Amino acid sequence: MENMEQENINFTYSKAGVDVGHTDALKSEISGFINTNNPRVLNGLGPFASLYDIKFADIKNPVLVLKAEEPGSKQKLAIEYGYTESIGHDMINHLVNDIIVMGATPLAVLDTIVCGEADGETVKSLIKGISEACKNNECALVGGETSVQPAVVEKGMYILTSSIAGIAERENIIDGSKIQKNDVVLAVASNGLHTNGYSLVRMLIGKMPEIKSEKIGGESFIEAIMKPHAPYYKAVKDLKAEKKLKGMAHITGGGIGGNLNRIIPDGLCADVDLSKIEVLPIFRYIKDKGGITETEMLKTFNCGVGLMIVVSEDYADFAVRHVSQYYNCYEAGRIISGNENSGKVKFYNHLNF
Repeated sequence: MENMEQENINFTYSKAGVDVGHTDALKSEISGFINTNNPRVLNGLGPFASLYDIKFADIKNPVLVLKAEEPGSKQKLAIEYGYTESIGHDMINHLVNDIIVMGATPLAVLDTIVCGEADGETVKSLIKGISEACKNNECALVGGETSVQPAVVEKGMYILTSSIAGIAERENIIDGSKIQKNDVVLAVASNGLHTNGYSLVRMLIGKMPEIKSEKIGGESFIEAIMKPHAPYYKAVKDLKAEKKLKGMAHITGGGIGGNLNRIIPDGLCADVDLSKIEVLPIFRYIKDKGGITETEMLKTFNCGVGLMIVVSEDYADFAVRHVSQYYNCYEAGRIISGNENSGKVKFYNHLNF
């Protein structure tokens, strides 16, 4: 009798937690976010893969610049506090920033959403944010994947990731190799934490939940930490073909030192005056509440600098004026001679917390 009952269960995919009909209907609803007038996108949602025309008459030696990214533990806070559309901007802006610092023009993005259950409104909000961020960065969302995995991801959890393809002229790749002594290091302002340091912030919230509603400069703590990652493409795209633009560092995990270090050639050092860094109020608040040292703050957070640009001395004033049309930009240091013992980034003075 027991065997007969087991045989009559009628196993289905939907009983296992995956409703293909619901997922297909959802894909149809979000297809509008993927539609684009970009003539280089040769097909839409539906085919097995996306087609993109990469012939550029003005690029003689094209190099594809590729990157994958995810918004870290900030995405958990985004779902919890209703910043689903905003987290799409976070992910794409971070992704685009990572390739433009190498001189690339962003082309096409593929996104992936993995969840335990696909709530229609949540998924649509995520895709809307991703799509809008792509348009703001002058690239196209050409497709992606929404994967429902109830046995892998718990209900209410969404895991995001995305990949981008950009293109650069081989001769115009920016990798820091042309940086020289006396070049100027410019700081470009961030608007907050961007997408780094959130594991520490979540620990702080867990220990002091009352801080979520405290005001910092006229906004709540949650509002301050959930501002979407600033996009820098439009601010620097007209500079990147200039030979006097020597290097750019996207300030993410590892902070100013950990990222600026990646572009400084051997034998040189970026001498950065920390007293010039314009520290945002949210970082002062986090430091004070957590009793965090300056060293730890510099390793964990951007502390108010989202991008650092190295330019020749005679180009610095123009670069500052140009970038300042979009974000506050100012001189923060110089390139000096260095050695293996001193490291490639040296700080002097202190942050003004």
